[in-house]
Amino acid sequence: MDPSALPELVSLSQQGNTEAFGKIYDHFFPSVYRYTAVRVPEQVTEDLVAEIFVKAWEKISTYKERKDIPFGAWLFRIARNTVVDTYRSHRSWDEIPENLSDPDELNRADSRTRRSYVLTGVRKAMQELPPRYREVLSLCYLAERNNSEVAAILKISEGSLRILKFRALKKLKELLPEEIMEIV
Repeated sequence: MDPSALPELVSLSQQGNTEAFGKIYDHFFPSVYRYTAVRVPEQVTEDLVAEIFVKAWEKISTYKERKDIPFGAWLFRIARNTVVDTYRSHRSWDEIPENLSDPDELNRADSRTRRSYVLTGVRKAMQELPPRYREVLSLCYLAERNNSEVAAILKISEGSLRILKFRALKKLKELLPEEIMEIV
C-alpha cells in the first residue's frame, strides 16, 4: 500500500467505511501477526490478532493524526497493550524475555537498510544488462510470470527462454558488486 493512501483510509474508516478498514487490515495484518506470534502461545495468536483489529476498529474514531504518532504506531500500541493484558489474565504462561531475537529477518532493524542497498545495486546492474536480458528477468522475476507465459509474450520457445534466462542471470551476477553477492 502506498503510505500516502493511509491517512485517507483512516479517515474513511473513522466515518464507518469497512472497506477502507479492510485495506488497513490487509496492510498491517502480517506485521501485527508476526509481532503477536513471537509473544504469545501459538494456540492463541490468531484470536489475539483478531481481538487487536476489533479493538482498533472500535477505537479508530479516537485516533488523531499527529506527526509524532503515526497510525502504525497507534495500532501497535493497541497490539502491545492487548498482549500485555492477555498475559495478565493468563499468568500461567511463561513470559517471553525481551532480549529474545526474532528469527524473521524482515523484522530486524538493519534489514531495511540492507534491502535498500541491495535493491539499489540490483537496479543499477539491471540497467547495465542488454535490453533483451533485462526484459526476460523483469517478466520472470518482477512480473512473476511462468516460463510458458514469458515465452509466449516474447514469441520464443520455452527452451530458448530458459537459455536466455540462464545467460541473463549469469550476466547479472557478473554485474552485481561483490558485497551484494555476499548478502544475497
